[in-house]
Amino acid sequence: MYSDLNNLCVEQDRSILEAVTRMEISKIGIVLIVDENRRLVGTITDGDVRRALLDRVGFDQSVGVLLARKVGTVFAKPIAASIHVGREIWIGLMKRHRILHLPLLDERECVAGVVRLEELLSEQPFRLEAVVMAGGEGRRLMPLTEDLPKPMLPVGDRPLMETIIRSLQEAGVRKVKVTTHHKPEKIKEHFGDGRDFGVELSYVREDRPLGTAGGLGLMETPKETTLVINGDILTNVDYLAMLAFHKEHQADLTVAVRHYDIKVPYGVIECEGPVVRSLTEKPEFGVFVNAGIYLLEPVAYSFIPSGQRFDMTELIARLLDEGRLVVSFPIREYWLDVGDSANYQQAQEDAKKLNGPS
Repeated sequence: MYSDLNNLCVEQDRSILEAVTRMEISKIGIVLIVDENRRLVGTITDGDVRRALLDRVGFDQSVGVLLARKVGTVFAKPIAASIHVGREIWIGLMKRHRILHLPLLDERECVAGVVRLEELLSEQPFRLEAVVMAGGEGRRLMPLTEDLPKPMLPVGDRPLMETIIRSLQEAGVRKVKVTTHHKPEKIKEHFGDGRDFGVELSYVREDRPLGTAGGLGLMETPKETTLVINGDILTNVDYLAMLAFHKEHQADLTVAVRHYDIKVPYGVIECEGPVVRSLTEKPEFGVFVNAGIYLLEPVAYSFIPSGQRFDMTELIARLLDEGRLVVSFPIREYWLDVGDSANYQQAQEDAKKLNGPS
């Protein structure tokens, strides 16, 4: 049970940013909204925050705005239990209502803490395997990638891909497949079977480049949800939060997205026929871009051709054409695509914050 009420609870007139800050301190993916007597008013989960990001809700607004967004849904009224009833009832409630957190109340109906389904089951509620796409040649990083595959470029005191593998291991991933093409021996020499990194590693060789999804077509269809990540991504995204979001929406594929601002260096004129209706000087537009991290259900593999070049964008388009559910998961954590020289230099500056002590 998590019982640090100072970081678990927040009043509904406080800002979303304050709620997110407390959520990041507790690292349990939820804050409880309480009144002045610490009686439960509602809950805000990591998923609620991500959905607000997609709708461009400002973090300076109050958490009451997030509660109002739940009105009319099955989550409008928080599910809670007495701290005295015991784990079997807690587990039953959480499974029945398909929730991962359960607020606990004392005899005065005040918040006493929260329990998570994974701690009650002594395991992650969902199993997750991973694929690291490490076959790219990294032409924009030449000559650095002439003798090294891009994922093996040193970032800080270790190869970029080692940071990825370690983050997967910390998220509870135990089986990782790696697609290779350019200089695959360099990857195998460093990682071997993965034992030294706390994972079970296997390799899938692409005889020719197969794009960002084609390598998946060389694999046996998995039985579990699979995390697929490009081998040139430096991030501290919460993979388990992404998995919970994916399961909550019952998606066939979830794509991580990142907010990106486009600054137009000119005055933009809007016309109706030949008539000018408005002029905006150097406007800025915000869009969401593909962050190179995906969650796939086994059914998604049936849409990937075997042995053919195929990109994730094509897979997403095919799934949408077939009426399958694709959802976006906004990244609010650190993220960097180490795809060119400028970003590689930035990665060197940022690496210590992510890697920590060796």
